[in-house]
Amino acid sequence: MSDGAWDNFLIAAQGGQPEHVPVALGVDCGFIASAFGMNTLDFFLYPDRWLRAYLALLARFPDVVFLPGFWVEYGMAAEPSAFGAPVLWRQDEAPAVRPLALPLADWRHLPRPDPYSDGLMAFALRRILNLEQGGELPEPHRIRFVAARGPFTIATHLFGATSFLTALAGERSEARIAADVLEILTETTIHFLQAQLGCLREPWGMMLLDDTVGMLSPGLFNAVARPLLERIFATFDGLIRIYHNDTPCEHLLPHFPGLGFEVFHFSHRVPIAEARALLGPDIVLMGNVPPLEVMVHGTPQQVAEAARDCIIQADGTGLILAPGGGTNAGTPAHNIDALVSAALY
Repeated sequence: MSDGAWDNFLIAAQGGQPEHVPVALGVDCGFIASAFGMNTLDFFLYPDRWLRAYLALLARFPDVVFLPGFWVEYGMAAEPSAFGAPVLWRQDEAPAVRPLALPLADWRHLPRPDPYSDGLMAFALRRILNLEQGGELPEPHRIRFVAARGPFTIATHLFGATSFLTALAGERSEARIAADVLEILTETTIHFLQAQLGCLREPWGMMLLDDTVGMLSPGLFNAVARPLLERIFATFDGLIRIYHNDTPCEHLLPHFPGLGFEVFHFSHRVPIAEARALLGPDIVLMGNVPPLEVMVHGTPQQVAEAARDCIIQADGTGLILAPGGGTNAGTPAHNIDALVSAALY
C-alpha cells in the first residue's frame, strides 16, 4: 500500500475531491489467512507469519487501502472475552465466543474490564505496541486506524442476539437492565479504542463495527442507540471516523446524519444512489460491490461493471470503492485487480 493510496483515501474521507476514486478493502483474519493458505490458528499463534502475510498483501496491491490495516483482531472475541465469555478457537474460521449463561437479573453486574489486562484486548494492545513502538513494523509502514466492536454487537455476543434484543424491547424493568449493560459496553468500546490510539505514532482514525444496530426499529434506535453512538464518535472528534454496519438498515439511514462519523461502510444490498438519497451529501460512502456474488464468484469483467455502476451512482464524488460490507475469504487477486482498474481508469 503506497502513501499515494493513503493520501487519496484521506482526501476522500475528509470530503475532498481525490485524483481518482479510492479503493479500500475491509479485511480480517479470515480473508488474510485464506489468501496465504494459512490455518487460522497459526495466523494468530505465529506473529511473524501474521506480519509477513500483511506485508505481502500490501506489496501485491499497492493501490488499495486495507482497513483498519495491520488489524490485531480476534474475530468477534476480543471485547466479549474481557467479560469472561469463553473463546472458541477454530481451524479455518475466525475465533468466536460462547454466550454467557447468566440470568437477566445478573446482567447489570458485569465487570468493567481494563483493556490493558482483561481478555484478548490485552494481547491486542501489546501486539500493537510491539508493532508500532517496539520496532516490529518495518519502515515506512504505520498503523493508522484502530477498530473496535460497538456496544450492541458486543451485547449480542455476550448474551445471544435473541435474548438481548428481546430484553431491550421488553418490559420496562428488562429494558432498563439492557440499557445499563449498554452503558458498560459503551465505556468499554471507548476505553479500548483510546488504549489502541495511545500505542500509535501517527493515528489517523478509528473504525466502529456495530452491525446489530441495524436490527433496531427507528424508535428504539433514537431512544437508545443514538446517544451511545454519538458519545463514541464525539470522543474521537478530529480523527477520521468510520462506521461499519452491513446489515440491511435502510430504515435507519435517515437517522444516521449527525451521529458524528465521516465514512459509512455498508451492505451491498443498499444501492449507492439510495444510500446517498437517505444519508444526504455529507457522509462519504464506502462500498458497494457485492462481496460474495461478484468479488468471489464473479469474473473480472463483472467486478469492473459493478464497480463502474457504483461510481456512476455516486456521480464520482463522496465514494470510496469497496466490497459492500467486507472482503470475503476466497476473493481472488484478479478480481481485486479489476476493482482497482475500474477506479483508476
